[in-house]
Amino acid sequence: MKPAAFTYHRAHDVADAVGLLSDLAAAGGDPKVIAGGQSLMPMMTFRLARPSALVDLGPLRRMPSMTTIRAEGDHLTLGALVTHHAVETAALPDGFAVLARAMRWVGHLPIRSRGTVAGSLVHGDATAEWCLLALLLDAVVVAEGPSGRREIPAGELFHGFYATAVDHDEVVVEVRFTRPAPHAALTEFARRHGDFAIVDAAVALDLDGGSVTGGRVVLGGVAPAPVRVPEAEAVLASGGVAGDALWAAVADAAAAAVDPPDDAATTAAYRRRLTRTLVADACRDAAGGLR
Repeated sequence: MKPAAFTYHRAHDVADAVGLLSDLAAAGGDPKVIAGGQSLMPMMTFRLARPSALVDLGPLRRMPSMTTIRAEGDHLTLGALVTHHAVETAALPDGFAVLARAMRWVGHLPIRSRGTVAGSLVHGDATAEWCLLALLLDAVVVAEGPSGRREIPAGELFHGFYATAVDHDEVVVEVRFTRPAPHAALTEFARRHGDFAIVDAAVALDLDGGSVTGGRVVLGGVAPAPVRVPEAEAVLASGGVAGDALWAAVADAAAAAVDPPDDAATTAAYRRRLTRTLVADACRDAAGGLR
């Protein structure tokens, strides 16, 4: 299949992109931003998305702020056009190394070389690795629109199936991760390497020597948007010796808390079993050599 007809525009800078989006929408259109295009173009090809116009951010790659990875104190800032592969190969601070490790789950190398961090977040796929990582590490998405810039915390970003808080006339300019997590991991299950995950899990542990004092658990594929699981986090907050017994308790709490869907991919019962397995695996990976 081929995409439905659309008009094509190239933005020269962020202000130009915002102006194009605003003007096209005011004229009754349904414009979309395209950066790497690794999510939008397949959806257009299958007619799952039919934007009237595309505003290409490609020329903005010449702007260092859009393609730079910056460590600033306890924060890590990624320009909106930073690719998955750029993160995968970057020397990141220990507190954010999970970002690089998680990139192996993102499609195949050509996709990681073109797809962008901000594009994945705005796309809002409930199983997308960046969406889970945003919740895990308290990301803040900075978007520019006709009224100026605003910051959107990850906890307020995801509204449901492929729906986010970024407005139709806004352009994301950077993503800032504000919660370092030196003991964190992401894992997932897909039928084939590079396929979309059926369920994925991300865990960050707060450790004091060999003891767990708290942490976060984030799941994808069990709801219309990625979700934190307070029931599993409560088990981590209750503390205990890092090891398989605690990981199993956290995994059981997560599996009991979710209400995953039955769909064409698999059953709710299977997603719940995957949740149990993946949360335990992510806890184990996050703890490293601690047992």
